[in-house]
Amino acid sequence: QVQLVESGGGLVQPGGSLTLSCAASGSIFKPNSMGWYRQAPGKERELVARIISTGSTHYADSVRGRFTISRDNAKNTVYLQMNNLKPEDTALYYCNFFAYDTYWGQGTQVTVSS
Repeated sequence: QVQLVESGGGLVQPGGSLTLSCAASGSIFKPNSMGWYRQAPGKERELVARIISTGSTHYADSVRGRFTISRDNAKNTVYLQMNNLKPEDTALYYCNFFAYDTYWGQGTQVTVSS
């Protein structure tokens, strides 16, 4: 079992920045993938970004160039630095961990509004 604890969501104005964090604990097998998904009201959950324990990253086209994903393998923690936020980035952001099985965090709300 893997437990995920997220933090860092909140309310920000358009053009602002936020950083999300997600700490994993439990049975941490490697290699593994950690990432962020988001779900806006009335929409399906979508991949935002993910990073493999080897360092390889993948971004959704809608956030590439504005968001940066990174991880600290010693702390089993993944970060999502979000810059130049737009109202369409408003969603519930979920941390995801995958290694032989998939685990989800409880979600943290990001609201971009003036």
